Amino acid sequence: MISMMQSVLGLASGMLVGFSLGLVGGGGSILAVPLMVYVVGVPDAHVAIGTSAAAVAANAAMNLTNHARGGTVRWSCALVFAAAGVAGAFAGSIVGKMIDGQKLLALFALLMLVIAVLMLKTRSRIGLADAQMSWTNTPAVVALGLWTGTLAGFFGIGGGFLIVPALMLATGMSIMNAISSSLVAVTAFGLTTAASYAYSGLISWKLAGLFVVGGIAGGLIGTRAARLLADRRGALNIVFSVVIIAVALYMLARNLSLS
Repeated sequence: MISMMQSVLGLASGMLVGFSLGLVGGGGSILAVPLMVYVVGVPDAHVAIGTSAAAVAANAAMNLTNHARGGTVRWSCALVFAAAGVAGAFAGSIVGKMIDGQKLLALFALLMLVIAVLMLKTRSRIGLADAQMSWTNTPAVVALGLWTGTLAGFFGIGGGFLIVPALMLATGMSIMNAISSSLVAVTAFGLTTAASYAYSGLISWKLAGLFVVGGIAGGLIGTRAARLLADRRGALNIVFSVVIIAVALYMLARNLSLS
C-alpha cells in the first residue's frame, strides 16, 4: 500500500526521471531506482528495479515522440540497435533477479562512474549529422546493441546512459542524434525487463503509474532544454556525466553505510 506522502514523492520523482530522459536520453533508471529506494521508500531493491523499468519504458516512449517531431531520431540505426539488444535484455534480467539487491545497486553505481568518465573524454566530439546504417557499421551496432541490452536487463534499467555512448561509438553520430535515437532502445529494453520482473511479481503498478504521470511534464521540459544545449559543444555530455557521477557516488555512500 502506498501512502499519500509516497504518492507525492512518486510524482515528483517521476518528473525528474522524465526530465532526465528528455534532456539526455538516459538517466531515467539511474535516477528512478535510487529515488524509489531512498526517496519514495520502496524497501525491496528488486521491486524498485522492476517498477522503474516499467515506468522508464513508458516515459521513454513519450519522450521519443517529442524528439521524433524534431527530426533528430536516426531510425535505421536505432531500430537495428534495439532489436539486437532485446534478446540480451531478457537474458540479463533473468540473471539480475538472482543477485542480492544491495550488491546489484553497488555494481550499478560502479558501472555508472565508468560510463560518465568515458562520456567526459568524448565531450568535444561533434559527430556526424547524417549518420545512417551501412555494411561498415552494422557489426558494431549489433554487437554493442546486444552488450548494452544485456547490461540493461541485468541492472533492470532502460540503459540510456549506456546506449547514448554506444550509438556514438558504433555510428559516429552526434550526441543530439544519439540521445534521440537511444529512446527507441530504452523503450524496448525497459519493456523487456519489465515483462520479466512482472512475471515474478516484482512491480508496483500504482507507483509506476505515478512516475509516468510525473514524467510527462518533466519530459517536455527536458526535451526543450536538450535542444537549447545541443548547439553548445560538449554541454550535453558534461551535464550527462555530472548527473551520473553525483547519483553514483550517493548510491555507493548509501551502500557502504548499510554494509
